[in-house]
Amino acid sequence: MKMKMGAAAVMIACLLLFGRDTGMAQQSEKRTVNNKEGVKMVRSNRLSANPDHPMPGNWRNFKKPDAATLRKMLTPLQYEVTQKEGTEPPYENEYNSNKREGIYVDIVSGEPLFSSKDKYESGTGWPSFTRPLAPENIVTKKDWSFFMVRTDVRSKRGDSHLGHVFDDGPKPTGLRYCMNSAALRFIPKADLVKEGYGEYGKLFEGK
Repeated sequence: MKMKMGAAAVMIACLLLFGRDTGMAQQSEKRTVNNKEGVKMVRSNRLSANPDHPMPGNWRNFKKPDAATLRKMLTPLQYEVTQKEGTEPPYENEYNSNKREGIYVDIVSGEPLFSSKDKYESGTGWPSFTRPLAPENIVTKKDWSFFMVRTDVRSKRGDSHLGHVFDDGPKPTGLRYCMNSAALRFIPKADLVKEGYGEYGKLFEGK
């Protein structure tokens, strides 16, 4: 009993500290749960992305669509996370355990954001990175929600809520970019050229 209560306490603490920090791509059976801490979580029986999501052509010239168009582009969870700063319970997301080589881009705009080279196991249940792949595509701002001050991380062109950055990460940066899976799309290294991200192939040369 003490072990179960201890585990529950740890989970509550994680949700308070990292609330609204990750997700998995869903398609149907959306169920919203408000826990005691007020953190909105959206659960789904799907881990696959919306097959109708129109992939961005030239992300450098991306113009953010209106809300109605975004709702059609994204799954309910992707929309909740990127546009409403929603969250997903830890571990129940698409990329936390992803160990393949490649890059992560904004699910909305296609902006390159993070590399598998900088991904590490943080133990939080959410995909974590020590640094962004393209710092110029990242915007940070103060987040005063949940009676604490955190640093919100957003994409520059898509203005998507991605997650938060903390200063308790490993070397060499000491940073932990705790991201939402639902805000990201993974491009395997073998598909970088085909998907229009060939310039990042050099990151994985010699592998």
